[in-house]
Amino acid sequence: MIEVKHLTKSYGRQLALSDVSFELKEGDILGFLGPNGAGKSTTMNIITGYLSADQGTAVINGYDILEEPMKAKKHIGYLPEIPPLYGDMTVRKYLEFVFRLKKIRMPMKEHIDKVCEMVSITDVSERIIKHLSKGYRQRVGFAQALIGDPPVLILDEPTVGLDPVQIIEIRSLIKRLGKNHTVILSSHLLSEVQAVCDKIIIINNGRIMAEGTMDSFTRSGRDTRRLTIIAEGREQQLYSLLRNIDKVTKVEKLGEREKGCWEFAVSSSGDVRRAVYRRLASSDCNILTMKPEEQTLEETYISIISGKES
Repeated sequence: MIEVKHLTKSYGRQLALSDVSFELKEGDILGFLGPNGAGKSTTMNIITGYLSADQGTAVINGYDILEEPMKAKKHIGYLPEIPPLYGDMTVRKYLEFVFRLKKIRMPMKEHIDKVCEMVSITDVSERIIKHLSKGYRQRVGFAQALIGDPPVLILDEPTVGLDPVQIIEIRSLIKRLGKNHTVILSSHLLSEVQAVCDKIIIINNGRIMAEGTMDSFTRSGRDTRRLTIIAEGREQQLYSLLRNIDKVTKVEKLGEREKGCWEFAVSSSGDVRRAVYRRLASSDCNILTMKPEEQTLEETYISIISGKES
């Protein structure tokens, strides 16, 4: 669906992109992450045809964005960070303008009604855009990207200016769209990317630093090298039992969580969950909680950008 190969772009002596390559198939939702000036916007502008690359290619659904720009752009819906709105038009007139501009061949009224309903702007469709709140203007920007039902959506900070309820609604919409579309989502909200995306690319200084699935960026239940345990018994007895389990390297006392129940952080060189259960059960110590600690996307991101990835 999207093939980006060896993109390189410079602004004078400033290298913005250096040999950036990745591929996405239908249904992929990619979180595109990086600090300011990392090359995210440059990459998205090249994919959408707003910029040309010095080297490399971007192919959208089989069409090279430079060699066949009109055909390629028909497959793209783009929401830039600042939505391209005409403030003196009503929402519906603006979307009708976008519809005609894109030369869409489907019933206009029914299609615009559907798009307005998808992003929850039906109730403001006859209002002047400049009189809308920032959140509603952002939704109108999202609506213009959806006009024509393009198979590829490129979203740059799509939830900027939305309130918490609206953010949840847009996240849910993006996940639904991901079932039948390919989505590239750029956001500074790592919690948003973690909630929506199934693939991640981290870019810095114009180079891809890391790429993979969401699971590969966070420690799931398969990686149990640090456990949080709450168990019932005497604190010192529990500490000793945990400390003497094979592969346990460190036990930290975290205090009493309720009467007679103590919390510990257990570090280990392997999966010790079953051994912990057996050891404490054999000593009549009830386990109330045993949970593997997950590494958040934020922690992974910071370690990669700072060059401290383990």
